[in-house]
Amino acid sequence: MSQNKKEAPKERIVATNRRARFDYEIIETVEAGLELAGSEVKSLRLGKTDIKNAYASIEDGQLWLCQLHIGEYQSSPYSLAPDRRRRLLVRRIELDRLAGRVSRKGMTLVPLRLYFSPRGWAKVELAVAKGKTAGDRRETIKKREAEREARSYR
Repeated sequence: MSQNKKEAPKERIVATNRRARFDYEIIETVEAGLELAGSEVKSLRLGKTDIKNAYASIEDGQLWLCQLHIGEYQSSPYSLAPDRRRRLLVRRIELDRLAGRVSRKGMTLVPLRLYFSPRGWAKVELAVAKGKTAGDRRETIKKREAEREARSYR
């Protein structure tokens, strides 16, 4: 047996939105491609991004990611706005299904994580989510603390 077998490349996570799982009840997740300029891809590879204020919206039959901050790449002659909207790439059937889900009251599209696929494409994991109330958040905290306590007694 040969030890020189190549391992399958894994996805490389660039940014995660940990707060989203606390603030929202996740209903469903969807993977979408990101349409980026070359210097933005280089900045992402360096980890110059902030996903915590980002959200997705459907406008004019297209899916957009708004307020995703990607810092400027140092040696690029092109200066793109760091917080500009970026188009998300999904199939038409998926877009129509998402539009139907989000049209209900209280539902929104929240990015959970930004990563590079094994093939090297920039991807974002979107969640169809419903905002939690203050009571729901307190309940989540209580549940998490109870689990932590139960683990410490083992």
